Amino acid sequence: MRTMPFVNRAARRSGPFSRLILISLCLLCCFHFPCHAQDSAVFFDNKSVTLKEVVVRSGLNVPLFIQRVRDDTTFYKAFRNLKVLGYSAINDVRMLDKKGNAQASLSSNTQQQVGNHCRWMRTIRETHTGDIYTRDGAYNYYTLELYAGLFFARDTICGETNIVSGSSFSLKGKSGIEKHKEQLKMLFFNPGKKIPGLPFVGNKIALFDEDVSRRYDFTIDMEEYKGELCYVFKMTPLDGLSASERSQIVINEMTTWFNPHNWEIAGRNYDLSYHAGVYDFDVHIEVEMTKFGDYLVPRTMRYNGNWDVVFKKRERGVFTATLFDFTK
Repeated sequence: MRTMPFVNRAARRSGPFSRLILISLCLLCCFHFPCHAQDSAVFFDNKSVTLKEVVVRSGLNVPLFIQRVRDDTTFYKAFRNLKVLGYSAINDVRMLDKKGNAQASLSSNTQQQVGNHCRWMRTIRETHTGDIYTRDGAYNYYTLELYAGLFFARDTICGETNIVSGSSFSLKGKSGIEKHKEQLKMLFFNPGKKIPGLPFVGNKIALFDEDVSRRYDFTIDMEEYKGELCYVFKMTPLDGLSASERSQIVINEMTTWFNPHNWEIAGRNYDLSYHAGVYDFDVHIEVEMTKFGDYLVPRTMRYNGNWDVVFKKRERGVFTATLFDFTK
Protein backbone atom coordinates (compact mmCIF):
# COMPACT_ATOMS: atom_id res chain seq x y z
CA MET A 1 0.00 0.00 0.00
CA ARG A 2 2.90 2.40 0.65
CA THR A 3 4.75 1.79 -2.57
CA MET A 4 2.35 3.60 -4.89
CA PRO A 5 3.16 7.17 -3.64
CA PHE A 6 6.87 6.34 -3.97
CA VAL A 7 6.37 5.05 -7.50
CA ASN A 8 4.31 8.10 -8.44
CA ARG A 9 6.99 10.48 -7.06
CA ALA A 10 9.71 8.54 -8.89
CA ALA A 11 7.72 8.73 -12.09
CA ARG A 12 7.25 12.46 -11.73
CA ARG A 13 11.00 12.97 -11.17
CA SER A 14 12.05 10.68 -14.02
CA GLY A 15 9.91 12.23 -16.77
CA PRO A 16 7.69 10.89 -19.54
CA PHE A 17 9.94 7.97 -20.53
CA SER A 18 9.87 6.43 -17.05
CA ARG A 19 6.10 6.90 -16.82
CA LEU A 20 5.79 5.00 -20.12
CA ILE A 21 7.82 2.13 -18.66
CA LEU A 22 5.63 2.06 -15.53
CA ILE A 23 2.45 1.98 -17.62
CA SER A 24 3.86 -0.90 -19.69
CA LEU A 25 4.75 -2.83 -16.52
CA CYS A 26 1.22 -2.30 -15.16
CA LEU A 27 -0.30 -3.62 -18.41
CA LEU A 28 1.94 -6.67 -18.28
CA CYS A 29 0.82 -7.34 -14.70
CA CYS A 30 -2.81 -7.11 -15.76
CA PHE A 31 -2.30 -9.67 -18.51
CA HIS A 32 -0.24 -12.12 -16.47
CA PHE A 33 -2.05 -11.79 -13.14
CA PRO A 34 -5.76 -11.34 -13.98
CA CYS A 35 -8.01 -10.32 -11.13
CA HIS A 36 -11.22 -11.74 -12.62
CA ALA A 37 -12.86 -15.05 -11.71
CA GLN A 38 -11.78 -18.31 -13.33
CA ASP A 39 -13.65 -21.46 -14.33
CA SER A 40 -14.79 -23.36 -11.28
CA ALA A 41 -15.96 -26.86 -10.42
CA VAL A 42 -18.82 -27.78 -8.10
CA PHE A 43 -20.21 -31.16 -7.07
CA PHE A 44 -23.86 -32.13 -7.38
CA ASP A 45 -25.15 -35.66 -6.72
CA ASN A 46 -21.53 -36.90 -6.85
CA LYS A 47 -21.08 -35.30 -10.27
CA SER A 48 -18.41 -32.72 -11.01
CA VAL A 49 -19.85 -29.77 -12.96
CA THR A 50 -17.57 -27.21 -14.59
CA LEU A 51 -18.84 -23.63 -14.42
CA LYS A 52 -17.37 -21.26 -16.97
CA GLU A 53 -16.16 -17.89 -15.70
CA VAL A 54 -19.24 -15.98 -16.85
CA VAL A 55 -21.50 -18.46 -15.00
CA VAL A 56 -19.44 -18.13 -11.82
CA ARG A 57 -20.03 -14.38 -11.97
CA SER A 58 -23.76 -14.80 -12.63
CA GLY A 59 -24.35 -16.55 -9.29
CA LEU A 60 -26.36 -19.36 -10.91
CA ASN A 61 -28.00 -21.80 -8.50
CA VAL A 62 -26.32 -24.90 -9.96
CA PRO A 63 -28.33 -27.68 -8.21
CA LEU A 64 -31.60 -25.98 -9.20
CA PHE A 65 -30.36 -25.50 -12.78
CA ILE A 66 -29.40 -29.16 -13.19
CA GLN A 67 -32.72 -30.20 -11.68
CA ARG A 68 -34.43 -28.08 -14.34
CA VAL A 69 -32.37 -29.80 -17.04
CA ARG A 70 -33.27 -33.21 -15.68
CA ASP A 71 -37.01 -32.47 -15.31
CA ASP A 72 -37.47 -30.27 -18.38
CA THR A 73 -40.75 -30.68 -20.27
CA THR A 74 -40.55 -27.55 -22.46
CA PHE A 75 -38.84 -29.48 -25.28
CA TYR A 76 -41.59 -32.09 -25.43
CA LYS A 77 -44.23 -29.39 -24.92
CA ALA A 78 -42.97 -27.49 -27.99
CA PHE A 79 -43.69 -30.51 -30.21
CA ARG A 80 -47.02 -31.15 -28.48
CA ASN A 81 -47.97 -27.58 -29.41
CA LEU A 82 -47.84 -28.67 -33.05
CA LYS A 83 -50.96 -30.74 -32.37
CA VAL A 84 -53.08 -27.65 -31.65
CA LEU A 85 -51.60 -25.04 -33.99
CA GLY A 86 -51.69 -24.46 -37.70
CA TYR A 87 -48.40 -23.93 -39.52
CA SER A 88 -46.68 -24.11 -42.88
CA ALA A 89 -43.68 -26.36 -43.45
CA ILE A 90 -40.93 -26.92 -45.97
CA ASN A 91 -40.03 -30.62 -45.90
CA ASP A 92 -36.86 -32.12 -47.33
CA VAL A 93 -36.13 -35.83 -46.83
CA ARG A 94 -33.34 -37.67 -48.62
CA MET A 95 -32.37 -41.33 -48.31
CA LEU A 96 -28.76 -42.02 -49.26
CA ASP A 97 -26.79 -44.98 -50.58
CA LYS A 98 -23.48 -46.09 -49.06
CA LYS A 99 -21.61 -43.51 -51.17
CA GLY A 100 -23.78 -40.67 -49.91
CA ASN A 101 -25.79 -40.26 -53.11
CA ALA A 102 -29.56 -39.76 -52.96
CA GLN A 103 -31.43 -42.98 -53.80
CA ALA A 104 -34.85 -41.64 -52.82
CA SER A 105 -36.16 -38.23 -51.81
CA LEU A 106 -39.24 -36.25 -50.88
CA SER A 107 -39.55 -32.48 -51.12
CA SER A 108 -42.78 -30.70 -50.28
CA ASN A 109 -44.55 -27.65 -48.95
CA THR A 110 -47.36 -28.50 -46.56
CA GLN A 111 -49.84 -26.56 -44.48
CA GLN A 112 -51.46 -27.83 -41.32
CA GLN A 113 -54.86 -26.34 -40.54
CA VAL A 114 -56.80 -26.56 -37.30
CA GLY A 115 -60.45 -26.17 -36.33
CA ASN A 116 -63.04 -27.69 -34.00
CA HIS A 117 -60.32 -29.47 -32.01
CA CYS A 118 -59.11 -31.22 -35.16
CA ARG A 119 -56.09 -30.83 -37.44
CA TRP A 120 -55.47 -31.82 -41.04
CA MET A 121 -52.77 -31.24 -43.62
CA ARG A 122 -52.82 -29.80 -47.13
CA THR A 123 -50.01 -30.67 -49.51
CA ILE A 124 -49.36 -27.56 -51.58
CA ARG A 125 -46.46 -28.98 -53.57
CA GLU A 126 -44.64 -32.32 -53.59
CA THR A 127 -41.96 -34.01 -55.65
CA HIS A 128 -40.41 -37.38 -54.88
CA THR A 129 -37.86 -39.70 -56.43
CA GLY A 130 -36.79 -43.32 -56.07
CA ASP A 131 -38.62 -45.79 -53.84
CA ILE A 132 -39.72 -43.27 -51.20
CA TYR A 133 -43.20 -44.89 -51.34
CA THR A 134 -44.26 -48.51 -51.58
CA ARG A 135 -46.64 -49.59 -54.33
CA ASP A 136 -49.64 -49.09 -52.07
CA GLY A 137 -48.54 -45.53 -51.16
CA ALA A 138 -47.06 -46.27 -47.73
CA TYR A 139 -43.72 -44.88 -46.64
CA ASN A 140 -40.88 -47.20 -47.57
CA TYR A 141 -38.46 -46.02 -44.87
CA TYR A 142 -38.55 -45.90 -41.07
CA THR A 143 -36.78 -42.54 -41.23
CA LEU A 144 -39.68 -41.07 -43.18
CA GLU A 145 -42.14 -42.77 -40.81
CA LEU A 146 -40.45 -40.90 -37.96
CA TYR A 147 -40.60 -37.64 -39.87
CA ALA A 148 -44.26 -38.11 -40.78
CA GLY A 149 -45.13 -38.91 -37.17
CA LEU A 150 -43.74 -35.54 -36.13
CA PHE A 151 -44.86 -33.23 -38.92
CA PHE A 152 -47.50 -34.86 -41.15
CA ALA A 153 -51.19 -35.55 -40.64
CA ARG A 154 -52.31 -37.71 -43.56
CA ASP A 155 -55.86 -37.89 -42.20
CA THR A 156 -57.98 -35.57 -40.07
CA ILE A 157 -56.99 -36.06 -36.42
CA CYS A 158 -59.29 -34.90 -33.62
CA GLY A 159 -59.28 -34.71 -29.85
CA GLU A 160 -55.55 -34.08 -29.32
CA THR A 161 -54.17 -31.63 -26.79
CA ASN A 162 -50.81 -30.04 -26.01
CA ILE A 163 -50.99 -31.03 -22.35
CA VAL A 164 -47.76 -32.59 -21.11
CA SER A 165 -48.66 -33.27 -17.48
CA GLY A 166 -49.93 -36.81 -17.14
CA SER A 167 -48.95 -37.78 -20.68
CA SER A 168 -46.19 -40.33 -20.99
CA PHE A 169 -44.68 -42.66 -23.54
CA SER A 170 -45.71 -46.28 -23.30
CA LEU A 171 -44.87 -49.45 -25.19
CA LYS A 172 -47.96 -51.23 -23.87
CA GLY A 173 -49.90 -52.85 -26.71
CA LYS A 174 -47.35 -51.75 -29.32
CA SER A 175 -45.22 -53.97 -31.52
CA GLY A 176 -43.24 -53.77 -34.73
CA ILE A 177 -42.94 -50.32 -36.28
CA GLU A 178 -45.27 -48.72 -33.72
CA LYS A 179 -43.07 -49.95 -30.86
CA HIS A 180 -39.91 -48.70 -32.59
CA LYS A 181 -41.50 -45.31 -33.24
CA GLU A 182 -42.43 -45.00 -29.57
CA GLN A 183 -38.86 -45.86 -28.53
CA LEU A 184 -37.50 -43.31 -30.98
CA LYS A 185 -39.81 -40.68 -29.47
CA MET A 186 -38.49 -41.53 -26.00
CA LEU A 187 -34.94 -41.13 -27.23
CA PHE A 188 -35.79 -37.89 -29.02
CA PHE A 189 -37.95 -36.14 -26.42
CA ASN A 190 -36.36 -37.49 -23.24
CA PRO A 191 -32.64 -37.83 -23.99
CA GLY A 192 -30.85 -38.92 -20.86
CA LYS A 193 -33.64 -41.15 -19.56
CA LYS A 194 -33.98 -44.94 -19.68
CA ILE A 195 -35.75 -46.53 -22.62
CA PRO A 196 -37.53 -49.84 -21.87
CA GLY A 197 -37.41 -52.65 -24.39
CA LEU A 198 -34.34 -51.36 -26.24
CA PRO A 199 -31.73 -54.15 -25.89
CA PHE A 200 -28.21 -53.19 -24.78
CA VAL A 201 -28.97 -49.45 -24.81
CA GLY A 202 -31.89 -48.72 -22.47
CA ASN A 203 -29.88 -48.03 -19.31
CA LYS A 204 -26.80 -46.58 -21.01
CA ILE A 205 -28.48 -43.28 -21.88
CA ALA A 206 -29.70 -42.47 -18.36
CA LEU A 207 -27.17 -39.66 -18.16
CA PHE A 208 -28.09 -38.52 -14.65
CA ASP A 209 -27.83 -41.98 -13.10
CA GLU A 210 -24.60 -42.28 -11.15
CA ASP A 211 -23.28 -45.36 -12.98
CA VAL A 212 -23.66 -43.50 -16.31
CA SER A 213 -22.88 -39.92 -15.30
CA ARG A 214 -19.44 -40.88 -13.96
CA ARG A 215 -18.31 -41.29 -17.58
CA TYR A 216 -19.32 -37.74 -18.57
CA ASP A 217 -18.17 -34.15 -18.30
CA PHE A 218 -20.89 -31.64 -17.37
CA THR A 219 -20.27 -28.00 -18.32
CA ILE A 220 -22.43 -24.90 -17.81
CA ASP A 221 -21.65 -21.78 -19.83
CA MET A 222 -23.35 -18.67 -21.23
CA GLU A 223 -23.24 -17.73 -24.89
CA GLU A 224 -25.28 -16.08 -27.62
CA TYR A 225 -27.63 -18.43 -29.44
CA LYS A 226 -29.60 -17.11 -32.43
CA GLY A 227 -29.22 -13.56 -31.14
CA GLU A 228 -30.18 -14.30 -27.51
CA LEU A 229 -27.91 -14.76 -24.50
CA CYS A 230 -28.56 -18.25 -23.11
CA TYR A 231 -27.28 -20.64 -20.50
CA VAL A 232 -25.65 -23.66 -22.13
CA PHE A 233 -25.56 -27.14 -20.60
CA LYS A 234 -23.18 -29.52 -22.33
CA MET A 235 -22.48 -33.20 -21.67
CA THR A 236 -19.57 -35.04 -23.30
CA PRO A 237 -17.75 -38.27 -22.45
CA LEU A 238 -14.69 -37.90 -20.24
CA ASP A 239 -11.27 -37.92 -21.87
CA GLY A 240 -9.17 -40.98 -21.17
CA LEU A 241 -11.97 -43.55 -20.82
CA SER A 242 -10.85 -47.14 -21.22
CA ALA A 243 -12.00 -49.10 -24.25
CA SER A 244 -14.47 -50.97 -22.03
CA GLU A 245 -15.92 -47.74 -20.63
CA ARG A 246 -16.01 -46.15 -24.07
CA SER A 247 -18.09 -49.06 -25.32
CA GLN A 248 -20.80 -48.04 -22.82
CA ILE A 249 -21.20 -44.57 -24.37
CA VAL A 250 -24.35 -43.96 -26.42
CA ILE A 251 -24.74 -40.17 -26.23
CA ASN A 252 -21.52 -38.69 -27.59
CA GLU A 253 -22.63 -35.12 -26.97
CA MET A 254 -25.74 -33.27 -25.86
CA THR A 255 -25.83 -29.48 -25.84
CA THR A 256 -28.90 -27.57 -24.69
CA TRP A 257 -29.46 -23.80 -24.74
CA PHE A 258 -31.83 -22.40 -22.09
CA ASN A 259 -33.59 -19.03 -22.05
CA PRO A 260 -32.47 -17.51 -18.70
CA HIS A 261 -35.76 -15.61 -18.28
CA ASN A 262 -38.24 -18.49 -18.43
CA TRP A 263 -35.97 -21.59 -18.61
CA GLU A 264 -37.51 -22.77 -21.86
CA ILE A 265 -35.21 -24.66 -24.22
CA ALA A 266 -34.07 -22.42 -27.08
CA GLY A 267 -32.22 -25.18 -28.93
CA ARG A 268 -30.72 -28.62 -28.55
CA ASN A 269 -28.09 -30.64 -30.45
CA TYR A 270 -27.18 -34.24 -29.79
CA ASP A 271 -25.05 -36.99 -31.26
CA LEU A 272 -25.82 -40.65 -30.54
CA SER A 273 -24.13 -43.81 -31.72
CA TYR A 274 -23.94 -47.44 -30.70
CA HIS A 275 -22.99 -50.81 -32.16
CA ALA A 276 -24.73 -53.77 -30.59
CA GLY A 277 -24.24 -56.50 -33.19
CA VAL A 278 -27.94 -56.99 -33.94
CA TYR A 279 -28.28 -53.28 -34.67
CA ASP A 280 -26.24 -50.09 -34.86
CA PHE A 281 -26.94 -46.40 -35.27
CA ASP A 282 -25.12 -43.09 -35.66
CA VAL A 283 -27.45 -40.09 -35.44
CA HIS A 284 -27.02 -36.31 -35.22
CA ILE A 285 -30.03 -34.08 -34.46
CA GLU A 286 -30.34 -30.29 -34.21
CA VAL A 287 -33.50 -28.49 -33.10
CA GLU A 288 -34.07 -24.71 -32.97
CA MET A 289 -37.08 -23.29 -31.16
CA THR A 290 -39.04 -20.07 -31.59
CA LYS A 291 -42.04 -18.39 -29.96
CA PHE A 292 -45.53 -17.91 -31.38
CA GLY A 293 -47.34 -15.81 -28.81
CA ASP A 294 -47.14 -17.82 -25.60
CA TYR A 295 -46.37 -21.04 -27.47
CA LEU A 296 -42.86 -22.46 -27.72
CA VAL A 297 -42.58 -24.29 -31.04
CA PRO A 298 -39.84 -25.91 -33.15
CA ARG A 299 -38.66 -23.67 -35.96
CA THR A 300 -36.08 -25.94 -37.57
CA MET A 301 -35.15 -29.57 -37.13
CA ARG A 302 -32.19 -31.21 -38.86
CA TYR A 303 -31.48 -34.94 -38.78
CA ASN A 304 -28.58 -36.92 -40.18
CA GLY A 305 -28.76 -40.60 -39.34
CA ASN A 306 -27.32 -43.97 -40.29
CA TRP A 307 -28.81 -47.05 -38.67
CA ASP A 308 -29.36 -50.72 -39.26
CA VAL A 309 -31.51 -53.37 -37.59
CA VAL A 310 -31.06 -57.09 -38.19
CA PHE A 311 -33.35 -58.38 -40.97
CA LYS A 312 -33.97 -54.78 -42.12
CA LYS A 313 -32.10 -52.81 -44.75
CA ARG A 314 -29.69 -50.13 -43.56
CA GLU A 315 -31.09 -46.60 -43.73
CA ARG A 316 -28.98 -43.51 -44.27
CA GLY A 317 -31.24 -40.50 -44.09
CA VAL A 318 -30.99 -36.73 -43.99
CA PHE A 319 -33.96 -34.49 -43.37
CA THR A 320 -34.72 -30.86 -42.60
CA ALA A 321 -38.05 -29.47 -41.45
CA THR A 322 -38.60 -25.70 -41.52
CA LEU A 323 -41.78 -24.47 -39.81
CA PHE A 324 -43.31 -20.99 -40.09
CA ASP A 325 -46.58 -18.98 -40.33
CA PHE A 326 -48.07 -20.43 -37.16
CA THR A 327 -51.78 -19.84 -36.51
CA LYS A 328 -54.26 -20.67 -33.73
